[in-house]
Parts: sequence; structure tokens; C-alpha cells
Amino acid sequence: MALNSIASRPTSSFLSRKLSNSAANESLSFFNPVPLFSNISFKSASPSPLLSVSVKASSPSSTSPSDTVAHSQQLKIKSVPTQPIEGQKTGTSGLRKKVKEFMQENSLANWIQALFDSLPPEDYKNGALVLGGDGRYFNKEAAQIIIKIAAGNGVGKILVSKDGILSTPAVSAVIRRREANGGFIMSASHNPGGPEYDWGIKFNYSSGQPAPESITDKIYGNTLSISEIKVADILDINLSQLGATNCGPFSVEVIDPVADYLELLEQVFDFSLVRSLILRPDFRFTFDAMHAVTGAYAKPIFVDKLGASIDSILNGVPLEDFGHGHPDPNLT
Repeated sequence: MALNSIASRPTSSFLSRKLSNSAANESLSFFNPVPLFSNISFKSASPSPLLSVSVKASSPSSTSPSDTVAHSQQLKIKSVPTQPIEGQKTGTSGLRKKVKEFMQENSLANWIQALFDSLPPEDYKNGALVLGGDGRYFNKEAAQIIIKIAAGNGVGKILVSKDGILSTPAVSAVIRRREANGGFIMSASHNPGGPEYDWGIKFNYSSGQPAPESITDKIYGNTLSISEIKVADILDINLSQLGATNCGPFSVEVIDPVADYLELLEQVFDFSLVRSLILRPDFRFTFDAMHAVTGAYAKPIFVDKLGASIDSILNGVPLEDFGHGHPDPNLT
């Protein structure tokens, strides 16, 4: 049977050990044969079609970015039966497959639950996790799935980037800046995106580093024996609006994808010196974002912060299929 829709940080003792060693009566509706998540339209203010939602939330309002945009006093957790899915061998701190495979019945949900089953509770219970990705196809739907399973497993807070867009180094920057327990990266790296192409999921720890092999091996082992998925019965989150949504003991904050990363860059690089170069009349440059995740950072950093001309940015709008291109500037 398939579920129709899933759509103050404690010190990570587990991470410390690894670094030292290695440097309600409502029921869910089930139906067949439509695969899990493949037919779901994720919208922020309405419950999923076959899910009986008991958590009440107000519609998002035009509040300031720091305001709470929804609130609930309840959080109901559902235990959803599932079965192991072949081919979820985890490597390079995550899992990468064709997007159609992730959209199949319980595929992504199984892996996310297996991850939580592999971590010591103190590494995520009542803690904060970061969530973002490279903007490729399926990221927005996947974000809703991850948020609900995280809440179902006792995570206290999800920090998700606006529209789910957050580059891989920016995920690490936010983890460290916000002292989160870790973070999910929805990316298939340089692989092409779109309905016929690739999707991937990775997990980084509180230092910002990728999960070690000891954990990825555990995740794979748990995907072979998984029997249930823990899901919070909550509404989808409006990822397009900055602000916090509270659901009892669980909250989701939609954050600016650039701010924390830019703060780190300003600590690492001499922005005054770089700006003086960019403003020289005899200097010109062009940055091609290739309709990939760097497009979200190009204008705020190069134009707004460093004074470059907007004409220096090419293909600066992130697209789910990278404009039918390939997000790797180093093809050989």
C-alpha cells in the first residue's frame, strides 16, 4: 500500500565521535495503482487530496520576513506501512537516480526514513536541520516530503531556503552559521535536470561535511529492512514566502538563500579589493550561471554587493531543467 501524500541545537555526540575517529482517529487513505507522490500537486494552503489532515494552519499572510506565517497547537504523527525498495545503495553521502525512480511509490520517503533510523536520536531530536537544493525538477515536491518525515521523526525545526534553492556550499554555510544538526541537499551535482533526467539527495552533518561512509552504509542497510515511515500530518509549506510556520512543537522557517553564504564570503574574501577591480574602467567580465543554482547568487553578490553591471550576468535565472542545458562548465 502507498501513502498518497507525504508530501537550541543539542551537541552532536555522534558527530564528535565520528570526527575523532575519522578527522487521533483520522486515518490515511491508500490507493492503487498510482505511485506515491507522482500525482501530487503541492500547494501551501490546502491539504493533500487523500490525506485526512488534523493540523490546522492559517493561510499565509503578507507579513514581514521575520513574522510567523502560520500556527498550530497540534502535531499528529502517522505510521505508514512500506516495503524495501531495491537499488538504494547510498554513496558519496547520498543517493542519485533518475527522477522518475524517486517519484515512484515510497522511493524517496523510504530513504529519508532510513536516514533517520541510522542516526542517534540526539543528532536530530528537537534539533534543527537545513534543507535546500540546486533548483532542479522535483525539488519542491521532495522538500514537502522531507519536511513531513523530519517532523514525524521528532526534528524540532527545518530551515528551508526560499523556493528550495540553496547551493551545496551555502547549505554548509547555513548549517554552521545557524548551528544546525545537519542538512539535506537536493542535488544530482552536474548531472542534467528535468523529468527525464537525474535527481539526488545528500546529507551533511553539523560541521557542514558530508555524512561519513559508516552512516551511508547504515542508511543502505536500513533501506533493506524498512517497514514504516513516520509522517507528520501537516499542510504543505509555502516555500515562496520568507517566514516561519509553527505546527506545535515543530516549525519550518523559509530563509533567504543568499544571506548566510554572503556573510561567510565576506569573511573569507576581501570584497573591497574585489569591488575595486570590478569598478575599473579597463576591466570587464561575464558570469554564465547556466540557469543553475548559482543564478540565485550572481546578482546579489556580483551586482548588488560588488557593483558589477547587470549585463555581466548571463542565464541568471535558475530553471528546473537548467534551460535544457548541462550545469557543468567543464565538459570535456
